[in-house]
Amino acid sequence: MEKLTFTRVTGQNKDFISLVEQLNAELAIIDGDDHDFYNQYNGLEEIHHVVLLYDKDSHIACGAIKKQNDSTMEIKRMYTAPSFRGKGVASKILQELEHWAAELKQKQLVLETGKRQEDAIALYTKNGYKLISNYGPYVGVENSCCFKKELDQ
Repeated sequence: MEKLTFTRVTGQNKDFISLVEQLNAELAIIDGDDHDFYNQYNGLEEIHHVVLLYDKDSHIACGAIKKQNDSTMEIKRMYTAPSFRGKGVASKILQELEHWAAELKQKQLVLETGKRQEDAIALYTKNGYKLISNYGPYVGVENSCCFKKELDQ
């Protein structure tokens, strides 16, 4: 990792879309038969706040926040290219998303991840996210676990 730089973009950015395609391919394998259910909640149309991380000129990781209500945003589309995993990249993306949400006067962030995504669960727990009851479309979904973090104002 030479020179890491963050860029804030929208959900229509081509580098973001490229990373999301890679994410979707991985999730299709991990989620198996459940993939179509989760995929319906992962459209990019309502995503207006995306953080991209570049190593030199290569886009290597992304994450997004999506407005849920006046005080809460949901973390969406977190992804790190395989060759950059285990190097703290995802935590950097998460922290940048938290800063942006705080700038937008949000009080908390929530997210959903699958129980099979052990690395994601470890990431969120390590970064201070607390397990909560499943919310919204994930209520009653056995494979989902939801998290929340209160933001410093």
